[in-house]
Amino acid sequence: MTVSAKVKTDAVFAQTIAERISALDWERVSQDLASHGNAQLEGFISSRECRALIALYRDEDIFRRRITMEQHGYGRGEYKYFSYPLPDSIADLRMAIYPHLAPIANRWNGAMNLDVRYPLQHADFIARCHEAGQNRPTPLLLQYQTGDYNCLHQDLYGEHVFPLQTAILLSEPKTDFTGGEFVLTEQRPRMQSRPEVVPLRQGDAVIFAVHRRPVQGIRGIYKVNVRHGVSRVRSGRRYTLGIIFHDAL
Repeated sequence: MTVSAKVKTDAVFAQTIAERISALDWERVSQDLASHGNAQLEGFISSRECRALIALYRDEDIFRRRITMEQHGYGRGEYKYFSYPLPDSIADLRMAIYPHLAPIANRWNGAMNLDVRYPLQHADFIARCHEAGQNRPTPLLLQYQTGDYNCLHQDLYGEHVFPLQTAILLSEPKTDFTGGEFVLTEQRPRMQSRPEVVPLRQGDAVIFAVHRRPVQGIRGIYKVNVRHGVSRVRSGRRYTLGIIFHDAL
């Protein structure tokens, strides 16, 4: 990262991220995740913080890889994976959110009769990933322009997958872009898929299931398969920060 970009981002995120995240209503987040498979955090970061993160997109030195979606059949648009060391603001967000999600992830796996349990600190989970060869960072910035979209998908990068992730909308709908809604679908056993559109505004975050989640049915718990994507951007430019808690092979 260039010195100017790093100083600017660190200054904008001067408020302690851990304190801000700890103050959130995590009981409500847990309930929303259980009921809907996603939880929206309104006004999670400020418009100034959003602009600082968007500005990072131009700094090629801080990214390990650029993906053009159309070349891979992922949709249209592009995104860039950050390299290690992550910018302080990204690293702090990842580290501070994870401990609040790990207990939820462990409850979900218990409900689905899955043996995997997650440590309460992100550094311990990342060490598990790295021991298995998953050592490439996965936080990313995504850029969509007019006509771009992201096909429904799951961010699975290896054996070790943390079952929740976070996306933060950095652009303002109806001002910076139109269209481009965040979309989730749930594939339920012997039923048609259920769609959900999350109406994000600039600075809002959404926490959602990466792969599958438990749902209480008449005959007990069953697993639903979750995918996410972005509908077609009809005008303008849309930026998103994605925070994935497992690393990639």
